[in-house]
Amino acid sequence: MPPSRKIHVTTTVVGPFQENTFFLRLSDRPETVIIDPGAEGEKLAALLDGHELRPVAILNTHGHLDHIGAVSFLQSRYRIPFHLHAEDEAIAQGAPEHARFFGVEVPDVPEVDQTLSDGATLRLGGLEIEIAHTPGHTPGGVSFLVDGHVFAGDTLFQGSIGRTDLPGGDHAALIRSIQERLLPLPDKTIVHPGHGPDTTIGEERRANPFLTGRW
Repeated sequence: MPPSRKIHVTTTVVGPFQENTFFLRLSDRPETVIIDPGAEGEKLAALLDGHELRPVAILNTHGHLDHIGAVSFLQSRYRIPFHLHAEDEAIAQGAPEHARFFGVEVPDVPEVDQTLSDGATLRLGGLEIEIAHTPGHTPGGVSFLVDGHVFAGDTLFQGSIGRTDLPGGDHAALIRSIQERLLPLPDKTIVHPGHGPDTTIGEERRANPFLTGRW
C-alpha cells in the first residue's frame, strides 16, 4: 500500500462493559468500516458525522450483547450492511435476554445482511479485509486481518485471552484459534482487542501468561 494510503484506526470505548468500537479506513478516504459497535449509537454517529466520515459496512467479530448494542441503530441510520458469522446469529438474537440478565439497556436485535466466511476477503473503501474464523469465545468468532492489523474481538487481549465460560465457549478451541490463526502473524502485527489496550502479536507470544504456560 502506498505511504499516502496508510491504515487509520480510531478506537472509541462505549457502554457499561467498556467495549472497544473501531472505525477503520484509509487515511486519505472518508469511507469507513465500523467494527463491533457495542453501544452508544448516537455518540458513534456524532463522531462519524463530525469527522465527515462515510460508513460503508458494519463488521462484527462476534455476536455478544456488548458488541452489537449499536448495530441496529447505525445500520438504520446509514443504510449499511451488517456482517456476522452464521454461527453467532443465535447469540445475537439472544442479546435482549442477556441484557435483562445484566440489568443493562435492551438493544434492538440487528438483521444480518451478509454472513462472514473463513478465508474470505472483503473489499470495502479501498481496504482488503481477510476473515479468519477464530472460535472459542463464541462458535462464530472471527478476526479481521488488514495490512499489519488484526481486530481480534474477545479472542486475545493484552496479557489475557477471552473467557470461555459463557454459552458456546470452548477453551480448547480458543487456544487453538490463537495458536493457529493469530500467533503465526508477524511480531509487529497490531492487535486491536474487544476490551482494553492494543498490543502486538510479538508481545503476546513472548509474555501472555495464558500462552506461555506461566499462568
